Amino acid sequence: MADGLTDLPIAVEMLAVADSCGLDLKTALAGDETQLRPTEIAQPALLIVECALRSTLPDDLDVVAVAGHSVGEYAAAVAASALQPADAMRLVIERGRAMAAMRDGIMCALIGIDVEGAAAACDEAQRTTGEIVVVANHNAPGQLVISGSAAGVDAAAQLALANGARRAVPLSVSGAFHSPLMTLAAAAFESALDSVAITDPDPPVVCNVDGRDVHTADDLRDRLRAQLTSPVRWIDCVHRLVELGADTLVEVGPGNVLSGLARRIAPSVRALSVSTLDAAARLDGAAVAG
Repeated sequence: MADGLTDLPIAVEMLAVADSCGLDLKTALAGDETQLRPTEIAQPALLIVECALRSTLPDDLDVVAVAGHSVGEYAAAVAASALQPADAMRLVIERGRAMAAMRDGIMCALIGIDVEGAAAACDEAQRTTGEIVVVANHNAPGQLVISGSAAGVDAAAQLALANGARRAVPLSVSGAFHSPLMTLAAAAFESALDSVAITDPDPPVVCNVDGRDVHTADDLRDRLRAQLTSPVRWIDCVHRLVELGADTLVEVGPGNVLSGLARRIAPSVRALSVSTLDAAARLDGAAVAG
């Protein structure tokens, strides 16, 4: 997924930071999916690809706001000049390691149920089992992810299926991300976050924890601090981008999952994906506005 990107100046800088942190990211990026899958590698790998691709986009794009899904919020902060690329890499390496250390819990995608129905299933599962389970990712209408202890997620998934969900799909992740089971990871990560300079974002960053656009460094730091234990409200993020005036949503990074979700959330808005250097070269201000 980093084909042609690792020699770009921003990537060279970020790879050097990874090396200084004891992470041979260049080798991982040249490997297969098995090498990239661990959370502590996948997160910085995604960051470097997203930041490198963003650096190749035309300068004349009229960007009203940026947003990122989960770890992608750090790439969004770099795009908004709120975080320096080297600092973002240090933070994401620490974030990935802190989250990877939390081995308790699982996640499960629920297909064909709305947010209210999924939340009700989680609430009932918590009442009846005493286990932790919450809606962790509000990805798109009818596509949600729940997160928590294995018993809690299993109970909530069964309740959701009994109440109309079409499918419950276990996810291949190492822990219960974006749930209260990440509290210790958030505490471990907090000192790293507080040690890094953050400046006022320009353009604003629409943040996961509440789907609101933030314009100050303090507000962005607060949202990043809360992110590990809070849901990713991606539906709200996309709606807010549109409210701010976005008529085209450009996904920058490997794949096209987010642009696909955006088409379901806001069908009237065009969604494009830029996952290669060729796709970045074809994107220009006229193409986005047209």
